[in-house]
Amino acid sequence: MNIEMREQTEDLFTYFLETRLTRDAYQWLCESGAEIQKGEKNGQLSRVFAQIPRYATKELLGAQDKAIQEMEAFIPGYNMGDWTVETLCRVWILAQVPGHDMGSYVTAIERLFMAAELNELVALYKSLPLLQYPEHWVRRCEEGIRSNMGNVLEAIMYHNPYPANYLPEASWNQMILKAFFTEKTVTRIYGLQTRLNPALKTTLADYVQERVAAGRSVNPELYRLLEG
Repeated sequence: MNIEMREQTEDLFTYFLETRLTRDAYQWLCESGAEIQKGEKNGQLSRVFAQIPRYATKELLGAQDKAIQEMEAFIPGYNMGDWTVETLCRVWILAQVPGHDMGSYVTAIERLFMAAELNELVALYKSLPLLQYPEHWVRRCEEGIRSNMGNVLEAIMYHNPYPANYLPEASWNQMILKAFFTEKTVTRIYGLQTRLNPALKTTLADYVQERVAAGRSVNPELYRLLEG
């Protein structure tokens, strides 16, 4: 992500935070972010990440907000309409982590992944398009795809451009097959058509045959992909 995009993202996040948080909560978050910008100290990032639910609600941002549409305009596929205010605050805090040193940056974020509970994992996976050193997070994304936690899968799959932009073909194909297998709303997956490939079509065709043979229904989107 270039500097201009980061500045635009920061402006939109500031708008959301100012309009969704109380004055005290917004002040606490800004002060916490300013401290994190100075560098990781004694697990401060982890503490702030865990404390956010005390200050932020689980209210949805809402897909109709003009600012959400603006965000998707310059980060194609990135729609925050199904985010909670809590998730928004966590993703914003992640954006405050200094990224000039890859080792320190990766260590700080990886520490969060390793200790995260469900809602924290959701925020971490939704943040993937904004994290620095994007190629590093492919392994984490692949790990999330193997998860059986529905909320985690949806955080990766729905309105998240990271998988389409960075996953290798085999991992992408695995994600799409799992989306159908777990009956996710595949139309929310960014890049579903543009990353269609022969290996995926073969796998999906086999999956369709298995379902038909077992007398089970077939998602119409499967046929649309096979015809693509």
